[in-house]
Amino acid sequence: MRGFASDNNSGVHPEIFYALREANKGHTIAYGDDQYTLQAYKKFKEIFGDETEIYFVFLGTAANVLGIGAFTQPYHSVICAETAHIQEDECGAPEKFNGVKLLPVETEDGKLTVESIRKHIKGIGFEHHSQPRVISITQATELGTVYSQYEIKALADFAHENNMILHMDGARIANAAVTVGKGLREFTRDTGVDVLSFGGTKNGMMYGEAILFFNAEAMEEFKYIRKQGMQLASKMRFISAQFLRYLSNNLWYETAQHANNMARLLADEASKIEGIEITQKVEANGVFAKVPPEIIPELQKEFLFYVWDHDKSVVRWMTSFDTTEQDIHEFVELMRKLMDKV
Repeated sequence: MRGFASDNNSGVHPEIFYALREANKGHTIAYGDDQYTLQAYKKFKEIFGDETEIYFVFLGTAANVLGIGAFTQPYHSVICAETAHIQEDECGAPEKFNGVKLLPVETEDGKLTVESIRKHIKGIGFEHHSQPRVISITQATELGTVYSQYEIKALADFAHENNMILHMDGARIANAAVTVGKGLREFTRDTGVDVLSFGGTKNGMMYGEAILFFNAEAMEEFKYIRKQGMQLASKMRFISAQFLRYLSNNLWYETAQHANNMARLLADEASKIEGIEITQKVEANGVFAKVPPEIIPELQKEFLFYVWDHDKSVVRWMTSFDTTEQDIHEFVELMRKLMDKV
């Protein structure tokens, strides 16, 4: 059953599958000392710089939790948007495994600003308060919006001025890069991001994420944190081979660009239907729309998607690297027919 529930619902890109098949030939050294991992490290360094430290993990949640954990103690706090994945969709993992306190910030578009987080910079050095240590942003955000490089730099500068670090959840970083129109390094490392959770699963990979450190503070002992965090893959070549192909010949860009284009098409076509309201800027591969509640169950019988806000009847539609124009036109046509009956 096709639909727009999540880019996690899509399959694996054929070229990624081919890379996995090639990596499956014969034996190689385990735990990351294989040729695929070494080549993938080289590819990441070509993009982000030789000083970048790369650690592969299985899951996006692990990338976020361990990446943040490299800089925090249990008395620290992490500032994030109220819609952030670490706040809403990680089952308290940052709190459980790092012991930190999350400080969610209400936003209209999923993006933090210096002004919106300033209220949390208090109690510094006061032993009765958790100590703000991390600002965590999501690129693209959970509401489908995208930070500009200038917005990121402002947050990074503010973080560093206050002895904090900037973490970026980049589960959909490829989609954001297409929108920003910059290279992956330009709006991450070059703007002051300290640690990046670099995702691939939502954009055509089978599984696997990367934690990239641009701040030398956490690099030396992170290998122990990853091992204790149960994310050191013995057959790491099957994560590495995916990233090696994903980052070669602009595959990551092509897949993300297609998903973004499909999201814009979906938003454009849906907005032509009277009674359907697009509620957020469509800047990546997510579309948020206010839809009459009476047609939602009928739509969901044919196409998978989630209700984002039941009170406001706002739904979320996600497109993927393999979403087709036919998917969109069939969905919009069904929506139009149902709206005619309202």
